[in-house]
Amino acid sequence: MSTLDRRRFLRDAATTTAGVVAAGGLASTALGTPAQAVPAAGPARATTRRAGRASFRWWGTAGWRVDIGNRTVLVDPFLSRIDTGLFRGAFDTAKSLEVDTGVVDRYVDRAETVLVTHTHWDHFMDVPYIAGRTGARVFGTLTAYHLGLAYRVPSGQLSAVKGGEVLDFGDYTVEVVASLHSRNPSYSVAFPGVRVSPPPKPATIADLPEGDTLNYVLRVAGGPSVFFMGASDFVARNLTGIAPDVAMVALNSTTVTADYVPRLMAALDYPKVVVPVHFDNFETELRNPPTVADDDRKRLDQLIAAVRASSPRSRVVVPEYHTAYHF
Repeated sequence: MSTLDRRRFLRDAATTTAGVVAAGGLASTALGTPAQAVPAAGPARATTRRAGRASFRWWGTAGWRVDIGNRTVLVDPFLSRIDTGLFRGAFDTAKSLEVDTGVVDRYVDRAETVLVTHTHWDHFMDVPYIAGRTGARVFGTLTAYHLGLAYRVPSGQLSAVKGGEVLDFGDYTVEVVASLHSRNPSYSVAFPGVRVSPPPKPATIADLPEGDTLNYVLRVAGGPSVFFMGASDFVARNLTGIAPDVAMVALNSTTVTADYVPRLMAALDYPKVVVPVHFDNFETELRNPPTVADDDRKRLDQLIAAVRASSPRSRVVVPEYHTAYHF
């Protein structure tokens, strides 16, 4: 039977009403070990810029902790990694949104800025708790803003952005890029929808829609420029001139997005370092080596091969959890 993972779910599931995705007929999971196509250990350093004071730690899925001196930026922090049954062939759209406060508290001692690419549960569900714990300001779409209000995050900690903003934080800047979410073979997005006003407090994963998608470019003063994406699609015209040193590239799930890797590498002006993300089984513990489903391991190898073919001077770094990378 074929491997079930989130990307396969996005590929195979059909949407029903109110953004709920039907899960009937989903296959069982066969989990594998991490792809070993390239070494993951050790820091990766960009060669043309002086390394700044920034360290980058992957938290699985599209999540990152970035420490710039004594300042901390989080991107799509998803640490609860709740078991929805997705990787066991028993996906439950009514799974409750239970934040694992013990795990979150262990890893999030501070944060001043949280960047949300979109509001699916595996990108957003821990964000309101983190905002309450740290006082961090949360940047995201208007949907993220309204969902934050639904969780009673103070409006003063929520900043709705659309794309095009370049925000100055002193030691770093953040450029917001309007983007797209990946699609399944029927050219649809799982859990579609936006929130144009505060809804009731979300209770299940189906209550967190995609809510539009953003990318972010973090530029560290005296350090690298880093492109973050949380889903495997993009608007090429919106990436013109960004030319990051490092690109965190989401694993593509289907071939629906034409020439995904070659177009992305060209749009980003062939970054020096490419870091694949969103390839792990995000319903397992954050323990190295990351657990990777068999189908995702194959797709990861294909993505690496596509990067090497279309951008041969790029170095590919497959990350491990919690490891401090310095680019």
